[in-house]
Amino acid sequence: MIEYFKPTLTGLKTFKKVQSESWIHLSNPTEADIEKLSKILKIKKKDFEDLKQDILSLSDEEEIPLFDLKNDGLIFIIIKTPEETHYRADKEYDTVPLGIILTKEIVVTISFKKNNNTILRMKEKKYTFNTVYFTLRLMLTSTKSYLYFLKLINKKLKRIEDVLERHPTNKEMSHLLDVQKSLVYFNTSLTNNYILFEKVSRSSIFLQTSENEDLISDLLDETKQAIQTNNIYSDNLKHTLNVVSSLISNNLNRIVKFLTSMSIIIAIPTLVASLYGMNVILPFQDNPSAFIFILLISFVISVVIGLFLWYKKLF
Repeated sequence: MIEYFKPTLTGLKTFKKVQSESWIHLSNPTEADIEKLSKILKIKKKDFEDLKQDILSLSDEEEIPLFDLKNDGLIFIIIKTPEETHYRADKEYDTVPLGIILTKEIVVTISFKKNNNTILRMKEKKYTFNTVYFTLRLMLTSTKSYLYFLKLINKKLKRIEDVLERHPTNKEMSHLLDVQKSLVYFNTSLTNNYILFEKVSRSSIFLQTSENEDLISDLLDETKQAIQTNNIYSDNLKHTLNVVSSLISNNLNRIVKFLTSMSIIIAIPTLVASLYGMNVILPFQDNPSAFIFILLISFVISVVIGLFLWYKKLF
């Protein structure tokens, strides 16, 4: 699907066809949408074939960030944007590639994710449209989305930790591992994005005004902060996993110790009963109250051993 927009100070304007100085967004584009884009951008067929391959590469979630200068002054950029993945069971948060085609008058964004979080946030903003300024704002919005999702991850970690302190379960451990996967993907994507943003900061195309320079500075600072925050949460998660592992091991040891002590106590009556089951001469065998005596002796010995184990903190 192709959408045509123009951000303004009063909000986002929507059009049915391309306008000068506008923003075009392709969401989960079809082959026909991509072919239509070639007419909009007025690119030579040979050059567009190369660009088309770059666009199709966005369908691969593992695609890495890219900064590529094409012919006729066209720039193709790929950044990794964060997403909340309710449709996946193995991790709650993921990163997906977002393509940006930058010309003098038009910015084209391409995502094979239907509702890209960064695009939705950009639609809500109000500002005077400029292709370079818009691209930098888009990158900054993506980075701030990482920080937003990291806050959600931190809150989730705290909730899981509270549950694990009371009663560790396989379900909560599974949630921790899902969060760990998300943080690994975030770290990789943020690091690759930062390398890309450094390339952008050295490009004369993006350094035309002091406002753009300030945006680039903010972009690099926010990305560094996101990387540091991600690393802190990753370290906290590793510490939590270690603590949980120790708790589970400690609980297992306590259970084994308890069962071993109980086995020793139960073994006493079993031993006495086994001895009196032998076909030999035994004490009290002719006494009418022998059964009661045997029970009392077994009980006393079991209590004494139980108290001894309790005193030695082995029970």
